[in-house]
Amino acid sequence: MTRLSVNINKVASLRNARGGNIPDVQKFAIDCERYGAEGITVHPRPDQRHITFRDVELLRPIVKTEFNIEGNPTEAFIRLVIANRADQVTLVPDEPGQLTSDHGWDTLKHKTFLKETIARFHEAGIRVSIFVDPDPNMVLHAKETGTDRIELYTESFASGFMNNPEKAVEPFVVAAHEAIRQGIGLNAGHDLNLDNLKYFAMHIPGLMEVSIGHALISDALYFGIENTIQLYKRQLSF
Repeated sequence: MTRLSVNINKVASLRNARGGNIPDVQKFAIDCERYGAEGITVHPRPDQRHITFRDVELLRPIVKTEFNIEGNPTEAFIRLVIANRADQVTLVPDEPGQLTSDHGWDTLKHKTFLKETIARFHEAGIRVSIFVDPDPNMVLHAKETGTDRIELYTESFASGFMNNPEKAVEPFVVAAHEAIRQGIGLNAGHDLNLDNLKYFAMHIPGLMEVSIGHALISDALYFGIENTIQLYKRQLSF
């Protein structure tokens, strides 16, 4: 069954809006695991506007499932991930100050950089996933970077799902089959929610993990975090 990793960035955003430690990001991560999450994802950005570098240090000893740290591999980010021994690092080509991730890597153009960066994480024993658009050519070249997995950037699926789900999911199916051919593990994330998650997961072969934050945390405002995690897990159980 596809594993659910909960991105807790939005919890940190709420805390930072007021200062202090409400909500408690560490307790929230522990509770997410207790309620069934199979991973915790954080995305510390250079301006630390939600998850901070200190959050990463505090979360590492208490996360007992998979600790996935995602972000743009600046030198500071690389040192942070290696020092805190993430179970998985997800490399995202964000620009400084970017509101949210909005594209995958050009794995041909940035192949040398990715290969060198991935080697550093592998030396530290950390599994690597790289953010990729649903383009089989980008998946093909991802293989040559040495990455263990790719994470398909699913915004285009989410935006097209309501009008034409078959058309929206088609390029992701093609990309997934290419990942299987190349022997690369497959993750996915961005704008997946309770409306579209089951359809996506049912159609994508080899899907190992989804990372969901904004929609899941928003749903928790209505349903509570325990119930929400179970609702999402049910979408992945079929």
